[in-house]
Order: sequence, then structure tokens, then C-alpha cells
Amino acid sequence: MYKIKLPREINQYELEELVKVFLKAGEYIFITETNTTDTIQDSESDVLICVPGSPDLIDKKETPKEKNKLETGEKPEKNLKNQMKRFLFRELEQLTGTTPDWGILTGVRPVKLAGELLVREESLEKVKEILSTDYFLTDEKIQLLIDIVDCQKQIVKQSPREAIGLYIGIPFCPTRCVYCSFPSNQGKPEQIESYLEALHQEIAFTAENMRKKGWYPETIYIGGGTPTTLMPEQLDRLLHHVFEAFDLNKLREFTVEAGRPDTITPEKLAVIKKYKIDRISINPQSMNASTLKRIGRNHSPEDIKEAFRMARAAGIPQINTDLIAGLPDETESDFVNTLEQILDLAPENITVHTLALKRASKLKEIDSEFNYKQGKKVRSMLDQAKEMLDRDGYHPYYLYRQKQMTGNFENVGYAKENTEGIYNIRIMEEAQTIIALGAGGISKAWYPEENRLERIPNVTNYEIYMERLDEMLQRKTDNLFEEEKEC
Repeated sequence: MYKIKLPREINQYELEELVKVFLKAGEYIFITETNTTDTIQDSESDVLICVPGSPDLIDKKETPKEKNKLETGEKPEKNLKNQMKRFLFRELEQLTGTTPDWGILTGVRPVKLAGELLVREESLEKVKEILSTDYFLTDEKIQLLIDIVDCQKQIVKQSPREAIGLYIGIPFCPTRCVYCSFPSNQGKPEQIESYLEALHQEIAFTAENMRKKGWYPETIYIGGGTPTTLMPEQLDRLLHHVFEAFDLNKLREFTVEAGRPDTITPEKLAVIKKYKIDRISINPQSMNASTLKRIGRNHSPEDIKEAFRMARAAGIPQINTDLIAGLPDETESDFVNTLEQILDLAPENITVHTLALKRASKLKEIDSEFNYKQGKKVRSMLDQAKEMLDRDGYHPYYLYRQKQMTGNFENVGYAKENTEGIYNIRIMEEAQTIIALGAGGISKAWYPEENRLERIPNVTNYEIYMERLDEMLQRKTDNLFEEEKEC
């Protein structure tokens, strides 16, 4: 048992996220100065790590390279939280023999950090040194961040305050995948119809208030769940409401997730094409039939190929495809086989996800330590994906991380030239107001002067959303649309 002793008034949350990178649940506990001494000495095999409580004490334990950086007058990331994380990283690295690629970073948006450092330092070499020396990232991850920042700078400029990202959630799927923790339900037809009626009201309310503020959608993303769970006429009605309600003269991108191939039909694709929507997602996750069955999918690899054929025949300009590295019982050759088949289908974007197990997923219930067992295999999968995608003309354009990721890796979106997803970049950049409609949607009001986002959530359960719709609208009034709440 690893016993990690913290100073009395330290919030252990972020430190624990780092500890989880090295150790499984049950292998460690946190203790404080208020714990009794007999709690500390339960067993001779216990390992005690005492985290110093002051910057001066931690400074004495820093490496010569870090001390030299202080003496040269460069700006180290010297707040106490990061000092403690560096201390814990070094201790656990030595004790476990593990060196995580992402160093002390446990947050979702490392690209945002790299971008902010570039603005502050105005020197690429200084940024690389900070990411290496202060955050302990590997050279490979540093270069990946730099490449993505450079790509994004060429695609999007600073968002005008009036430009909004609009998300519309359809929380229904044909089945629930074993790894899924998103709001998704197998709703009955009458429930879906009632949900859409409530959603149409929120669309109308939001559009009216955006007009009053002089705001307009830069991007629209209809996600879920699986929006193509809707019947063709329901999808047509939803898109009609969107086009009637909002000023789309400055719209740069419109995406509809059609993630489950078994929900895609020529009729639904015709509706999408009718409204000139330029992007859809077809998300097989794997092209191996046994894996699809294992994870709770109703479609086959042939269904995926047929969905691509139908989408191309319908004239959809851009297709994104999601794949997952580290699915249950998949080998490296299984993953490579999936990627080879997807490359033959030539989607414009391919997002390679690392399996992440959240508490709400079935797989987490089945095997709580699943994500700790796959690290080396998943690393090989991701390396092979990078090599194969680069060879086929794809480049990384956005990246994000999640808690409980297998091997503590990342999700990376790859794109062909000039097909990068603007919404994906913006939502990770956190420098634009995102208005989210529907059950589970979390709006984020952006305050550029303070470099701050304020979250305005809708309830997750779609039935409660319908019951409390007036309250959801009032939340937006109070936190988005009132005059003193300028974004």
C-alpha cells in the first residue's frame, strides 16, 4: 500500500488524478497531518510518501536541470500545485518504474496549454523546454502539441464575440455500448416525439435571444446519442426548425453525427443533403465483427461499408470516422486491420480514440482495472495509427484527453488537408461561447477579458429535461442572455 501524506490544507483532487496514472484504486490512500500515526504504520510493506508543504522544501528536491532553470531567470511553472505534482511524479516514477508520456498533465486540453505558452513566451524553443522541464512531457508528445497548435492557427483565428458554437443533443441510440458513459437511451417512439417537441421550443427560444444579442452560429453540431436514430421525417422537422430559427448567413460548418451505421438510410441521408449539411460522422469503432458484438453494437463491418457507399452516393462532402484503440479482447493486428479497411473507405477525417472507462460504463462494472491492463498494447496501436495515417496524407489537427484513459494516452483527430472540423477545434480551444441545447447539453459562456468560461448545464435525463424545460430556458436567460452577462 502506498500512503501519500499531504500537508493539511491541500486539495488532493488534482494530485490524486496524477497518482491514478501510476497506481490502481486500492493501491494507495491519502493521509493528512490530522491522521493518527497508527494509520501511517499499518504494515512494514507500506510505502510512505510525504509531500513537502512549502515551495522551499520542494525546491531542495528539484533536479539540477530544474534548479539551473530558476537561476537563468526563465519563467518556471512554479505554483505550489505544480511543484507538488512534480515531486509526486519523481517519487512514483522511481518507485513504480513507470514514466507517463504526458508527465504531470492530467487535464483534458494540453493543446490549449501549449498555445497559451507560445503566446506568453513568443519562443518555440522556450515552450518546448517548459513542457519538458516543468511538465515532464516526452519529446514525442511535445512535438504532437506543437504540430496541432500550428495547424489550428492556420484554420481558425480568434473567434469574434458574436460568433457562437451551437450544439444540439439527441440522447437516443439503438443500443448502449459497454464503454459508453454519455447520455443515451433506447427511447420509445412517443418519448422521442415528445422530446423533439421540447427541443424545438428550446431552439426557438435560443434563436430569438441570439438575434437580440446580435449573435450568430459559426458552427452547428448535432450530436448525441445518435441523431440518425430519428425517423427521416423527424430529422427533417428538426433541421427545418434549425434553418428557420437561426441566421445561418455566416455559418462555416454544419455537422450531423450519424455514428451508428445501422441507423443510416438513403432517406435520412437525403434529408441531410437537402439542408446542405457538409459533415457527418460514421463511427464503426472497429471493423471486427466479434468486437462489434462484444461491445454492444448491432451492425456488421459490411453495414459500415454500405453506410459509406450510401453517404458518397448522397453527395455528403465530408465524413468523419471514429475508431477506438484498446477495445476488449482486440489484438494489435485487429486494430491494424480496422484501420486498413477504414483507409480504403477514405474518410476525410479519422479520430483515433483511446478507450476510456468512466464510472457509468458497463465495462467499468465488469472489470474496474481494464484500462490499467492495456497500456503497452494501446501504445503500439496508437504508434501504428500515426504511421499509417501520416503515410496516407492525414495530419493531426485536434487532441483531447479524458480521465481513466487506457495507458494515460489521448484522443487525436486526423484530417486530410482543408477538411479539419472547426467545431472540434473551438470546443477544445475554450475561447468561444458554446450554446448547448437538449438533455445533457452544457453551455459555456466565454468571458474573454477574464479568460474564463461559465458552465450552464441542462439536466441529463431527457424525461426530466422535458418536465423542467422552463427551468432550462430560465438558466440560459439568467446566465447567457441578460444584458449584464455579456460574452
